[in-house]
Amino acid sequence: MKHLLGLVAILLAIQFVPYGTDHSNPAVDTEPAWDRAATRTLAVRACFACHSNETEWPGYARVAPMSWLVQRDVDEGRRQLNFSEWQRPQTHADDAPQAVIEHAMPPLLYRLMHSGARLSDAEREELAGGLQRSLVVATGSR
Repeated sequence: MKHLLGLVAILLAIQFVPYGTDHSNPAVDTEPAWDRAATRTLAVRACFACHSNETEWPGYARVAPMSWLVQRDVDEGRRQLNFSEWQRPQTHADDAPQAVIEHAMPPLLYRLMHSGARLSDAEREELAGGLQRSLVVATGSR
């Protein structure tokens, strides 16, 4: 019982850590010139939660320590590739199609928690091809 009370005290105390509570969505500036509407639709399903300024913050993102993990993933995702700030250089745009093909994106844990991000093999191929045409070819990468 003493250990349980200690655990509860710790869980309550970490709620006051000021990280993981900045659930802001900056304005959408510019998006890529999507090759097709279907590519954007798949990207919204599988990528936008971390790679855009249109994050839909789930309820568990308000409770530490999950809030810390979600905030870190969104911050890192937006830093690596942000579909809402296409006016700035996107140094990892050319990596996106391969990451989708190799099942590196969306990450397994995200897919497990968000059924909409689970792509069929056909959807994965379609998204990777659309990203190739929309991001890589359009930016002159590769």
